[in-house]
Order: sequence, then structure tokens, then C-alpha cells
Amino acid sequence: MGKKINIKNLPTGYQSFITNGRHSITGDEPLTSKGTDLGFSPEDLILSSLAMCKVATVRYIARKNNWTIDDVDGEFELNVKRGPDGSLSTTITGKIKIEGDLTEEQKAELIKQADACYVHRMIEGEWNIQPIQATNELAVSA
Repeated sequence: MGKKINIKNLPTGYQSFITNGRHSITGDEPLTSKGTDLGFSPEDLILSSLAMCKVATVRYIARKNNWTIDDVDGEFELNVKRGPDGSLSTTITGKIKIEGDLTEEQKAELIKQADACYVHRMIEGEWNIQPIQATNELAVSA
């Protein structure tokens, strides 16, 4: 069975309570989009997924190789441009700072692995997004 998310959208702005059944976060839209800006925007959530996977991959590979690292911090930016035909082109840039007792070769390997993280490969892979189904009830309430 795949991953499952439940979401409850409130009438105020675009506030949404998002849960996977164990953890919850708040989503919203910024004030400029008539939201209340009380949570992550959809773009923030996409970028957060990629960023978290990349920094977690750095730590995972370091542990797997018994390399000593301390803090792993990242800074990522997402920019979307709309083409004349309405198509969207997205560019993501990022930096990762890795503290620890590492050689330059080890750091380069960690960055290489971060650039091949699961979410990165998933985003670049094939997607098949099914049309949303309207319903009067859900199997699990949010």
C-alpha cells in the first residue's frame, strides 16, 4: 500500500490540516493569494520534501560509511516560470553545509548521493496523477 495523506480544509483562507495518521502539519496560502499565511504553501511543501530528503540522504550515507559528521544544514529555493503557452518550468537551487571530520572526496560523495536522493529521482521520474474523485464520505476522517 502506498503513502496516504488526509487533509481537512477550513473555511478561513485556505488553511488545511494535513495528517498521515501519525503526524500533522498546517498548510495555507500566503496573504497575497488571499490565504491567512498560517502554514506552509503547497510550493513550500514540495520544496521541503526535496530538501529534507537531500539532507537526510547526506546523514544516511555518512552513517553507512561510518563517517563522522555533525550538523547538516541546507538552503533551497524554488522558482517557477510560466511559459507563453501556460506551461510551467521549475528551477530548484540548493546548498548543503556539512560539518564534521570529512575529506573533500567524502563531502563530494555525500553531495553526489544527495543529488540522487529518492524524492529527487521520484520527481524526475514518471508520474501518473489520476483525476480526483468527488465523494460524500471518506474512509478515514481527518
